[in-house]
Amino acid sequence: MTHKRDKLIRKDKIIYLPLSKVERSLDQPRRRFDPESLNELALSIRQNGLLQPITVREENKRYFLVSGERRLRASHIAGISEIPCILIKGTRETLASLTLIENLQRDDLNFFEEALGISHFLKISGLTQEEAARRLGKSQAAISNKLRLLKLGDRVTSYLLSFSLTERHARALLRLPTEEARLAALNYIKENNLNASETEKHIALLEQGKKPESSQTEQYVIRDVRLFYNTVDRALDTMRRAGFKADFSKDEDEKAINLQIKIFK
Repeated sequence: MTHKRDKLIRKDKIIYLPLSKVERSLDQPRRRFDPESLNELALSIRQNGLLQPITVREENKRYFLVSGERRLRASHIAGISEIPCILIKGTRETLASLTLIENLQRDDLNFFEEALGISHFLKISGLTQEEAARRLGKSQAAISNKLRLLKLGDRVTSYLLSFSLTERHARALLRLPTEEARLAALNYIKENNLNASETEKHIALLEQGKKPESSQTEQYVIRDVRLFYNTVDRALDTMRRAGFKADFSKDEDEKAINLQIKIFK
Protein backbone atom coordinates (compact mmCIF):
# COMPACT_ATOMS: atom_id res chain seq x y z
CA MET A 1 0.00 0.00 0.00
CA THR A 2 1.52 3.32 -1.05
CA HIS A 3 0.25 6.74 0.03
CA LYS A 4 1.92 9.83 -1.44
CA ARG A 5 1.75 12.69 0.99
CA ASP A 6 3.91 15.71 1.63
CA LYS A 7 3.08 15.85 5.34
CA LEU A 8 2.74 13.31 8.08
CA ILE A 9 -0.82 12.08 8.45
CA ARG A 10 -2.26 10.22 11.39
CA LYS A 11 -4.79 7.54 10.70
CA ASP A 12 -5.98 5.30 13.54
CA LYS A 13 -2.81 6.20 15.47
CA ILE A 14 -0.68 5.26 12.46
CA ILE A 15 1.41 7.73 10.48
CA TYR A 16 2.80 7.20 7.00
CA LEU A 17 6.44 8.19 6.56
CA PRO A 18 8.56 8.30 3.42
CA LEU A 19 10.75 5.22 3.61
CA SER A 20 13.83 7.37 3.14
CA LYS A 21 13.00 9.34 6.30
CA VAL A 22 13.16 6.34 8.65
CA GLU A 23 16.67 5.85 9.99
CA ARG A 24 17.90 2.57 11.34
CA SER A 25 18.42 2.53 15.08
CA LEU A 26 21.89 2.41 16.56
CA ASP A 27 20.31 0.42 19.38
CA GLN A 28 19.24 -2.50 17.17
CA PRO A 29 21.02 -5.61 18.51
CA ARG A 30 20.44 -7.81 15.47
CA ARG A 31 23.38 -7.97 13.06
CA ARG A 32 22.37 -10.79 10.70
CA PHE A 33 19.28 -10.99 8.53
CA ASP A 34 18.58 -13.97 6.29
CA PRO A 35 18.53 -12.71 2.67
CA GLU A 36 16.10 -15.37 1.48
CA SER A 37 13.66 -14.57 4.27
CA LEU A 38 13.91 -10.85 3.51
CA ASN A 39 13.20 -11.44 -0.19
CA GLU A 40 10.15 -13.54 0.66
CA LEU A 41 8.83 -10.78 2.91
CA ALA A 42 9.57 -8.16 0.24
CA LEU A 43 7.49 -10.14 -2.27
CA SER A 44 4.61 -10.29 0.20
CA ILE A 45 4.86 -6.53 0.79
CA ARG A 46 4.71 -5.85 -2.97
CA GLN A 47 1.61 -7.99 -3.30
CA ASN A 48 -0.25 -7.16 -0.08
CA GLY A 49 1.36 -4.08 1.44
CA LEU A 50 2.97 -3.97 4.88
CA LEU A 51 0.29 -5.29 7.21
CA GLN A 52 2.12 -4.67 10.49
CA PRO A 53 3.47 -1.13 11.05
CA ILE A 54 6.98 -0.54 12.31
CA THR A 55 7.59 1.51 15.47
CA VAL A 56 9.57 4.74 15.40
CA ARG A 57 10.64 7.56 17.69
CA GLU A 58 11.09 11.21 16.78
CA GLU A 59 14.13 13.22 17.72
CA ASN A 60 14.89 16.68 16.34
CA LYS A 61 12.50 16.10 13.43
CA ARG A 62 14.26 12.85 12.55
CA TYR A 63 12.63 9.44 12.81
CA PHE A 64 14.50 6.47 14.21
CA LEU A 65 13.41 2.86 14.09
CA VAL A 66 12.51 1.29 17.43
CA SER A 67 11.24 -2.09 16.26
CA GLY A 68 10.61 -3.77 12.92
CA GLU A 69 14.01 -3.65 11.21
CA ARG A 70 13.30 -6.81 9.21
CA ARG A 71 10.12 -5.18 7.86
CA LEU A 72 12.01 -1.97 7.13
CA ARG A 73 14.75 -3.80 5.21
CA ALA A 74 12.21 -5.82 3.24
CA SER A 75 10.30 -2.64 2.40
CA HIS A 76 13.45 -1.18 0.86
CA ILE A 77 13.86 -4.34 -1.21
CA ALA A 78 10.19 -4.17 -2.23
CA GLY A 79 10.75 -0.63 -3.48
CA ILE A 80 7.79 1.01 -1.74
CA SER A 81 8.00 4.75 -1.12
CA GLU A 82 6.08 5.03 2.13
CA ILE A 83 5.75 2.90 5.24
CA PRO A 84 3.15 2.78 8.04
CA CYS A 85 4.57 3.63 11.45
CA ILE A 86 3.49 3.87 15.06
CA LEU A 87 5.13 6.86 16.72
CA ILE A 88 6.04 6.35 20.36
CA LYS A 89 7.72 8.61 22.88
CA GLY A 90 10.25 7.87 25.59
CA THR A 91 13.89 8.23 26.48
CA ARG A 92 16.45 6.55 24.30
CA GLU A 93 17.31 4.24 27.19
CA THR A 94 13.69 3.16 27.60
CA LEU A 95 13.19 2.59 23.88
CA ALA A 96 16.51 0.75 23.56
CA SER A 97 15.38 -1.63 26.28
CA LEU A 98 12.11 -2.18 24.40
CA THR A 99 14.02 -3.00 21.22
CA LEU A 100 16.26 -5.45 23.03
CA ILE A 101 13.41 -7.07 24.97
CA GLU A 102 11.37 -7.48 21.78
CA ASN A 103 14.21 -9.34 20.09
CA LEU A 104 14.94 -11.46 23.17
CA GLN A 105 11.30 -12.46 23.53
CA ARG A 106 11.07 -13.39 19.85
CA ASP A 107 14.35 -15.34 20.13
CA ASP A 108 15.64 -13.46 17.06
CA LEU A 109 19.17 -12.95 18.34
CA ASN A 110 22.14 -15.28 18.24
CA PHE A 111 24.17 -15.41 21.46
CA PHE A 112 26.72 -12.86 20.22
CA GLU A 113 24.07 -10.35 19.14
CA GLU A 114 22.43 -10.77 22.51
CA ALA A 115 25.72 -10.06 24.29
CA LEU A 116 26.33 -6.98 22.12
CA GLY A 117 22.78 -5.76 22.72
CA ILE A 118 23.11 -6.08 26.48
CA SER A 119 26.52 -4.35 26.44
CA HIS A 120 25.12 -1.47 24.37
CA PHE A 121 22.09 -1.18 26.62
CA LEU A 122 24.31 -0.95 29.71
CA LYS A 123 26.35 1.84 28.10
CA ILE A 124 23.44 4.06 27.12
CA SER A 125 21.35 3.40 30.22
CA GLY A 126 24.06 3.68 32.85
CA LEU A 127 22.43 0.81 34.72
CA THR A 128 24.35 -1.76 36.72
CA GLN A 129 24.27 -5.40 35.63
CA GLU A 130 21.86 -6.13 38.48
CA GLU A 131 19.52 -3.31 37.44
CA ALA A 132 19.70 -4.32 33.77
CA ALA A 133 18.94 -7.92 34.70
CA ARG A 134 15.73 -6.84 36.42
CA ARG A 135 14.76 -4.64 33.45
CA LEU A 136 15.39 -7.43 30.95
CA GLY A 137 13.86 -10.21 33.03
CA LYS A 138 17.11 -12.14 33.44
CA SER A 139 19.35 -13.13 36.33
CA GLN A 140 22.49 -11.14 37.00
CA ALA A 141 24.54 -14.30 36.42
CA ALA A 142 22.95 -14.70 32.97
CA ILE A 143 23.83 -11.09 32.10
CA SER A 144 27.41 -11.56 33.31
CA ASN A 145 27.83 -14.80 31.34
CA LYS A 146 26.53 -13.15 28.17
CA LEU A 147 28.93 -10.23 28.51
CA ARG A 148 31.91 -12.57 29.00
CA LEU A 149 31.33 -13.90 25.48
CA LEU A 150 32.48 -10.54 24.09
CA LYS A 151 36.00 -11.38 25.30
CA LEU A 152 36.25 -13.94 22.49
CA GLY A 153 36.67 -11.17 19.92
CA ASP A 154 35.21 -10.73 16.46
CA ARG A 155 37.39 -13.29 14.66
CA VAL A 156 36.63 -16.21 16.98
CA THR A 157 32.97 -15.24 17.16
CA SER A 158 32.74 -15.10 13.36
CA TYR A 159 34.03 -18.68 13.16
CA LEU A 160 31.63 -19.83 15.88
CA LEU A 161 28.66 -18.43 13.99
CA SER A 162 29.78 -19.62 10.57
CA PHE A 163 30.25 -23.14 11.99
CA SER A 164 26.76 -22.93 13.58
CA LEU A 165 28.19 -23.70 17.02
CA THR A 166 26.35 -23.00 20.25
CA GLU A 167 26.80 -20.64 23.18
CA ARG A 168 28.02 -23.60 25.22
CA HIS A 169 30.82 -24.14 22.67
CA ALA A 170 31.67 -20.44 23.02
CA ARG A 171 31.80 -20.55 26.81
CA ALA A 172 34.17 -23.53 26.65
CA LEU A 173 36.54 -21.59 24.39
CA LEU A 174 36.77 -18.81 26.98
CA ARG A 175 38.86 -21.16 29.08
CA LEU A 176 41.72 -20.95 26.57
CA PRO A 177 44.15 -18.06 27.09
CA THR A 178 44.80 -16.76 23.56
CA GLU A 179 43.03 -16.16 20.27
CA GLU A 180 45.45 -18.52 18.51
CA ALA A 181 44.60 -21.34 20.93
CA ARG A 182 40.89 -20.70 20.49
CA LEU A 183 41.12 -20.70 16.68
CA ALA A 184 43.12 -23.93 16.71
CA ALA A 185 40.50 -25.50 18.98
CA LEU A 186 37.73 -24.27 16.70
CA ASN A 187 39.30 -25.96 13.70
CA TYR A 188 39.55 -29.23 15.63
CA ILE A 189 35.93 -28.89 16.82
CA LYS A 190 34.74 -28.30 13.27
CA GLU A 191 36.81 -31.07 11.68
CA ASN A 192 35.61 -33.60 14.24
CA ASN A 193 32.05 -32.34 14.52
CA LEU A 194 32.27 -32.12 18.32
CA ASN A 195 29.10 -31.43 20.26
CA ALA A 196 29.18 -29.10 23.28
CA SER A 197 29.99 -31.85 25.79
CA GLU A 198 32.80 -33.24 23.64
CA THR A 199 34.14 -29.72 23.15
CA GLU A 200 34.33 -29.18 26.92
CA LYS A 201 36.29 -32.43 27.31
CA HIS A 202 38.62 -31.41 24.49
CA ILE A 203 39.24 -28.00 26.08
CA ALA A 204 39.93 -29.69 29.42
CA LEU A 205 42.63 -31.80 27.75
CA LEU A 206 44.19 -28.69 26.22
CA GLU A 207 44.19 -26.98 29.62
CA GLN A 208 46.11 -29.96 31.02
CA GLY A 209 48.62 -29.75 28.20
CA LYS A 210 47.56 -33.10 26.73
CA LYS A 211 47.28 -33.85 23.04
CA PRO A 212 43.82 -34.69 21.78
CA GLU A 213 43.03 -38.13 20.51
CA SER A 214 43.36 -38.85 16.80
CA SER A 215 40.90 -37.01 14.64
CA GLN A 216 37.57 -38.75 14.31
CA THR A 217 37.80 -38.07 10.61
CA GLU A 218 40.83 -40.39 10.56
CA GLN A 219 39.11 -43.19 12.46
CA TYR A 220 37.60 -45.58 9.97
CA VAL A 221 35.40 -48.56 10.59
CA ILE A 222 35.89 -50.87 7.65
CA ARG A 223 33.12 -53.45 7.45
CA ASP A 224 34.27 -55.10 4.27
CA VAL A 225 37.97 -55.80 3.91
CA ARG A 226 37.56 -55.95 0.13
CA LEU A 227 37.77 -52.12 0.19
CA PHE A 228 41.48 -52.53 0.91
CA TYR A 229 41.96 -54.71 -2.13
CA ASN A 230 40.95 -51.89 -4.44
CA THR A 231 43.42 -49.57 -2.73
CA VAL A 232 46.25 -52.06 -3.12
CA ASP A 233 45.33 -52.72 -6.75
CA ARG A 234 45.41 -48.98 -7.55
CA ALA A 235 48.79 -48.58 -5.85
CA LEU A 236 50.27 -51.51 -7.76
CA ASP A 237 48.83 -50.27 -11.03
CA THR A 238 50.53 -46.93 -10.46
CA MET A 239 53.85 -48.72 -9.85
CA ARG A 240 53.45 -50.83 -13.01
CA ARG A 241 52.78 -47.74 -15.11
CA ALA A 242 55.95 -46.26 -13.65
CA GLY A 243 57.92 -49.26 -14.96
CA PHE A 244 58.06 -51.50 -11.91
CA LYS A 245 57.06 -55.17 -12.03
CA ALA A 246 54.77 -56.06 -9.15
CA ASP A 247 52.42 -58.88 -8.25
CA PHE A 248 49.73 -59.25 -5.65
CA SER A 249 48.18 -62.42 -4.27
CA LYS A 250 46.00 -63.39 -1.34
CA ASP A 251 44.71 -66.41 0.45
CA GLU A 252 42.64 -66.82 3.56
CA ASP A 253 41.87 -69.35 6.25
CA GLU A 254 39.61 -69.40 9.27
CA LYS A 255 41.88 -67.08 11.23
CA ALA A 256 43.16 -64.55 8.72
CA ILE A 257 43.35 -63.14 5.23
CA ASN A 258 46.93 -63.23 4.00
CA LEU A 259 48.07 -60.66 1.46
CA GLN A 260 51.36 -60.97 -0.43
CA ILE A 261 52.86 -58.21 -2.51
CA LYS A 262 55.98 -58.80 -4.63
CA ILE A 263 57.94 -55.93 -6.15
CA PHE A 264 60.68 -57.33 -8.40
CA LYS A 265 64.10 -55.73 -8.56
